[in-house]
Amino acid sequence: MEQKNIKLIHIDWDGPYKLSEILSLTDEVSDYGVYQIYGSHNVYGSNVLLYIGKADRQTIGKRLSQELWWWSTSDPINLQIYCGRLAGEFTPTDNQWSEEIDLAEKLLINVHKPAYNTQNLIPILDESLRNIHILNWGYYRDLLAEISGLRWTSALDTMEYNVYKYLQK
Repeated sequence: MEQKNIKLIHIDWDGPYKLSEILSLTDEVSDYGVYQIYGSHNVYGSNVLLYIGKADRQTIGKRLSQELWWWSTSDPINLQIYCGRLAGEFTPTDNQWSEEIDLAEKLLINVHKPAYNTQNLIPILDESLRNIHILNWGYYRDLLAEISGLRWTSALDTMEYNVYKYLQK
């Protein structure tokens, strides 16, 4: 299989925040990225990953003020929210930043399969995710520290390989 350039996305996680605290994250310079929400679920139990979302071109506080589903959880007061801000050597253009947020959200959802994310839970066939590699830093909670799009997409599903064997001399 031909290897292409890997796009490395660093995410610096911070939290936990309570719902009442998260709405104050409205800094229009830096409060953008992805977020993860933990709480109680009737089937999966308490303190589990419920949802992964993104705040793109609107701050995390503004985006989360638009979410209403958590009031239907069995314990909305005790939700814990973690914010992931993308990081790197330099800040990309607005369009590149937006694309990275979108790609990170899709890959995180498909790998971790949170209880309330159903819209993006489809097999990852998207070629744009194959060469994405996410490194989670800081307080990333129950997420994997490192995620490879090559591993989690269908890119290697039909690859033929052989188990290594010592060659007889």
